[in-house]
Amino acid sequence: MNQCLLEVEVLEAPKIRYTQDNQTPIAEMSVRLEGLRPEDPAGELKVVGFGSLAQDLQNRVVVGQRLVVEGRLRMNTVARPDGVKEKKVEFTLSRLHPLGSPSVSSAASPSPAAAIPAAPIPVSAPAKVTTPAGRPSDAPSWNTGPLVDLPEDEIPF
Repeated sequence: MNQCLLEVEVLEAPKIRYTQDNQTPIAEMSVRLEGLRPEDPAGELKVVGFGSLAQDLQNRVVVGQRLVVEGRLRMNTVARPDGVKEKKVEFTLSRLHPLGSPSVSSAASPSPAAAIPAAPIPVSAPAKVTTPAGRPSDAPSWNTGPLVDLPEDEIPF
């Protein structure tokens, strides 16, 4: 399955166009991805949204805003004017998750997505776990209790 989540920064405002046959809206925008390591260069790719997502992109997204985009990656082969075929990556949007206000000031009016503050995720301290021998352990354990009360002699499969 080709499904991914990317944290991106919007480089250019979404541009909307419509199909000829049924006038379905299609929005395209350019975004930047940070490299995996500090020394890796940032990458750029085109994000495309169809239908109501296209309208959402146009109404809620501004240049400089950080987003988490969810969707599919696709490689397109494009012929350049000099005749050489070039491969370009395209991201087809299925969901949009705003992270906060734009990092770069924009001349556009503030959008509803820009007003959503990025909230930190609370992290709790690891719970103390008791080993089968009754000694406390600092190691976290995912199996802290039974999900179903079963008699001692049955083995669930």
